[in-house]
Amino acid sequence: MDMLTGFAPLAERYDGFILDLWGVVHDGVNPLPGAPDCLIRLREAGKRVVMLSNAPRRAAAAAKQMRQMGLPDALYDGIVTSGEATHTMLANRTHPWFAALGRRVWHLGPERDRNLLEGLDLELVARPEEAEFVLNTGPDDHRNPTEIDPFLADLAEAASHRLKMICANPDLEVIRGGQRVICAGLLAQHYESLGGEVFSLGKPDPAIYGPILDLLDMPRARILAVGDALRTDIAGAAAIGVDACWVLGGIHGEQEDPKRQAEEAGLKPVAAIRHFAW
Repeated sequence: MDMLTGFAPLAERYDGFILDLWGVVHDGVNPLPGAPDCLIRLREAGKRVVMLSNAPRRAAAAAKQMRQMGLPDALYDGIVTSGEATHTMLANRTHPWFAALGRRVWHLGPERDRNLLEGLDLELVARPEEAEFVLNTGPDDHRNPTEIDPFLADLAEAASHRLKMICANPDLEVIRGGQRVICAGLLAQHYESLGGEVFSLGKPDPAIYGPILDLLDMPRARILAVGDALRTDIAGAAAIGVDACWVLGGIHGEQEDPKRQAEEAGLKPVAAIRHFAW
C-alpha cells in the first residue's frame, strides 16, 4: 500500500473512479477540504467519476444535498445510493425475500429518509406492533444519534413480533459535521443479535456495484474505488475486483499503522491518502 500525500498520482493511473460520499467528498454538512478541487481536476483530465453511497435516501435527494453544498452535478457522471436500491427492491418485489414482505411498514429513521417510500404501495404505521416489516434507515431525529441505547426498546419490540428488517445503510457509524453518529448498520447488528432477520442493501455487497460499473463502462483494471471505511468501501472494491484507495482522515480517524490495520482486515488497498485532495 503506497502512502501518498495527494491524489494526483492515482488520477494518472486510472480512467474511472468510484467515490464514496461521506468521509471522502463531504461530511454530511460541508464539502471536505480539497475535495471540490480534486473533483474539478478529475473532470478537467477527462476522467469518469461516479458516486456510490450507503446513504439511506434516493439518489436525487443525495444529489440535491450535494448541490446545496456547492457541488454541482457537472462534477460527476452519476450517483447510486443504497436508498435508491432499497426503493427499487420494494417497488419491484422480484426478489423472493421482498416478495414475502407485507404492506404495513414501521420506519426506524428520520423523516427526511421517507422519500424511500414515495410512490410505493405501502402503509406507514406508528409502532412495530402494527407493522409487517421494518425499514431501518438509522437513528431518528428525536433521540441521541451518538449511542444505541435510546433505540434498544423499539428494536426489542420489533424483534418480539418477528418482523423482518430492511437495512438501507450498512454503515455502522459516520462523521457528521465533526461528530461521530451511529448508522442503520449498527442498529441492524443489534437486531440480528436479538434473533431478528435483516436484509442489508449497499456496500460491500457486490450487487450494489452493478449500476456503477454500467455507468463507467470500462475494464475493471482501469477503475479505482475511493473510500474511508475498510468494512464497506475497501472490502466492496475487493469483492468486485477493482483497486481501492483508502482515505485515512474519515471514519477510522488517525491510525498509527494503517498498513497493518488494512492487513489485519484482510484487505489490500493499492494506496492510502490522508484526504481526498490533489
